Amino acid sequence: MQYLVIVEKGPTSYGAYVPDLPGCAATAESRDEVLQLIREAIEFHIEGLREDGERIPEPSSFSAVVDVKAA
Repeated sequence: MQYLVIVEKGPTSYGAYVPDLPGCAATAESRDEVLQLIREAIEFHIEGLREDGERIPEPSSFSAVVDVKAA
């Protein structure tokens, strides 16, 4: 499965979360590190859902880049 991961750059770190997996998030000092950590978080999150007998959410989020003219 492929899930959309949102990565945001903050003043001192990067954060990442998965809209289709509420509560699945990671933070790190670099973009590469946060991407590695969110992969691990997704695997851990899904493993926990399976162990609890819960449904694994199907990926449904998507992204788009929209051009906007500055005023």
